[in-house]
Amino acid sequence: MKVVELLSAAVIVLTWAAGCSGQADSHTSLNGMWKFAVDSVGVGEKEEWFSGRANRTGWKDVTVPGFWDELGLADYDGAGWYATTFAWKDTAAFAVMFEGVDDDADVWIAGRASGSHTGYNEPFFVLPPHGVKGDSISLVVRVKDNGGPGGLHRSVSVVPADKAEELMKSPEASRRARVSAPWVKNAVMYEVYLRSFSLDGFRGLERRLKELKDLGVTVVWLMPIHPVGELNRKGKLGSPYAIRDFYGINPEFGSADDFHSLVDSAHALDMRVIIDLVANHTAWDSKLLLEHPEWFTHDSDGAIVAPNASWSDVADLDYRSHELRKYMIAMMRYWVREFDIDGYRCDVAELVPSDFWDVARRELERLKPVLMLSEGSLPGHHLEAFDITYAWNTYDVLTSVLDGSASAGRVVDIIRRESRRYPQGSLRLRFNTNHDKNAWDAPAVEKFGDKGADVTAALMFTLPGVPLIYNGEEVGNSKRLDLFEQVVIDWKSKGRHREVYRTLGALRHDHSWLSTGSIRPLKHNGGGSILAYVRTDDSSGTSLLCIFNFAARAAVLDVPIPEDMQHGTTTDVVTNASLPRQGQLKVHLPAFGYALYLISP
Repeated sequence: MKVVELLSAAVIVLTWAAGCSGQADSHTSLNGMWKFAVDSVGVGEKEEWFSGRANRTGWKDVTVPGFWDELGLADYDGAGWYATTFAWKDTAAFAVMFEGVDDDADVWIAGRASGSHTGYNEPFFVLPPHGVKGDSISLVVRVKDNGGPGGLHRSVSVVPADKAEELMKSPEASRRARVSAPWVKNAVMYEVYLRSFSLDGFRGLERRLKELKDLGVTVVWLMPIHPVGELNRKGKLGSPYAIRDFYGINPEFGSADDFHSLVDSAHALDMRVIIDLVANHTAWDSKLLLEHPEWFTHDSDGAIVAPNASWSDVADLDYRSHELRKYMIAMMRYWVREFDIDGYRCDVAELVPSDFWDVARRELERLKPVLMLSEGSLPGHHLEAFDITYAWNTYDVLTSVLDGSASAGRVVDIIRRESRRYPQGSLRLRFNTNHDKNAWDAPAVEKFGDKGADVTAALMFTLPGVPLIYNGEEVGNSKRLDLFEQVVIDWKSKGRHREVYRTLGALRHDHSWLSTGSIRPLKHNGGGSILAYVRTDDSSGTSLLCIFNFAARAAVLDVPIPEDMQHGTTTDVVTNASLPRQGQLKVHLPAFGYALYLISP
C-alpha cells in the first residue's frame, strides 16, 4: 500500500493544487526546509518537543514535502517530529492545511495541541488556538508511521480559516460515483486465502459455502488462484502475488473443473465470486516475462526491475506498452467468459494507469455486469472503473481509539472528510483486518483483543460502505496467515464470533440502505471512548442507532433520542427485544461492548 500511494502522490498533488488555484493568493506555502528528529523510544511528547522553546540543535534539516527514507530510515517504523515557524499577521483566523501525511499526525501550533489526523495520504487541516498570530509562530508535527518510510510527503500551507473547508474538496467530490448494481452496493464480502482456508483447495471452500451464506456473505473474494513463480521466491511457497501464468490455476488449489464447480455452486446459492487480479507485476519466471520482456520496466542499463526494493520477488510491468494492455484485457475477459466469475479485486490498483482500468471495465461489461474493487483510495477510481475502494482510513484509526489516545468521535470525522474527497455515492471497503494486516500487523483478536475484534467488526458493518470478513475471523482466528508459507486456520475454534457475524450479516441483508444511508453523531454523556451515531434510510424513515464502548471498562450512559425519532418502535438488534419509547436511552455497555437499536417509524 505504501508504494502505491508513493508513486501516485504526484498525480494527486497536482489535482489538488489545480482545484485550489483560485485561492493561490491567500496561501502561504510552508514547503521547504524543516527540522526533523526521530523519536524511536516515544519520549517526544513527555519531553515537550512540541514547545517553541525546545532545543533542536541536534535535529536534522529536511525538505518538506518528502519521505524520511531519504535520510536512510527506510526500515524505520515509529514517530518522527517536524518543526518550523511561520508568520501570520492578518486579523482573520488561519488554518494549517496538509495535503497528505504518511501515516498519522498530531499537530501543535504555538506550543499547544491543535489537532490530530488519522488516515494515510488524505488532506486535512487544523485550527490554531484562539488569537495566535505573529512573526514566528511555531508549528510542530509528530508523524506516526505504521510501515515503511513515513513523513510529511505532500505540501503544507497556511490558509484563511474560512477557506479551509472549501479547499479540502477534491475536484471529484462534486461528481457522482458510477452507479453500481444492487448486488454490488449491498455486498457483504468474504476474503479467502485458500492456502489457509482448506488443505483441499477449491473443493474445501465449496463444501463450506453454506456456512458463509449463513454469515450473510454475498461475495466471495479469492486471493490469487494462479501458479506462483519460483525464481527469487520468498519463503517455501512464495507469495500468491508473484504470478507465473495469468491463464493458469495453482495446482495447490485444484483443477479448472474444480474451480468451475466452485463458481457454479456459489451462483446456485445466489453468491458471487471475484478473484484477485495482479496487473502491476509478475514473477521473474513468468510466461509473460519469458515471452515478452519488452513489456516490462527497464532501468537505464536495460535491466528489468522490481516495482521497489522490497518486492524483490516480482518484476514490474510497463503500461506504456499498448500490446501489454491488450493482453491484460483479453486475460480479464477470459476468466469472466470461461469461468463466469463476477469481477476482480485489483491489487495495488493505483500503480496501474487509471485509463487502463477504465477501458478494462468497459470491455468486461460487454460480457456481464461485474464488481471491481480497487486496492487503493483514489477518488477518481469511483468515476468509471471501480465500484469500491479501500478505506484504510477507518482501519488506521482503530488502534488509537481503542488505546484511548484518540477520541472515538474521530471515526465520524473520517466519514465526514470522505464526503469532501470522494464522488457522491462512493462505496468504501470497511474492515478490521485483511490478508495484509493479518500477516504484517496482527490478527484482529490479537491486535484489538477478543472483545475488541467484535466491537470493531460491528463498527465496520454499521458504517456506510461494504463490509469485509477475512477468513477465520468468524472463529476468532489468532494465527498470522503467512503469505509465503502455509498456516492453516483452526476451524475447531468456537466462541461467540460466528454469532456476531451472523447477526451483523443479517442486519445488512435486511437493511440494504446501510451501504449508503446518512450518518450523524449523537450526543451522550459517556466520554471520549464512547461513539454514538445514527444511520437513517431517508426513503423509509427507518434508523439504526449505534453505540460503541471502546474502553476496557464498562460504561453506563444516557443517549438522547433525536426528536424526529421519538415515535415508532425500538428494537435491540442483538437480543431482538423491544424497548419502551422514551426521550433517551439508558445504555449499559460492557468493556469493548456495543448496542444496536433499530428505530422504525
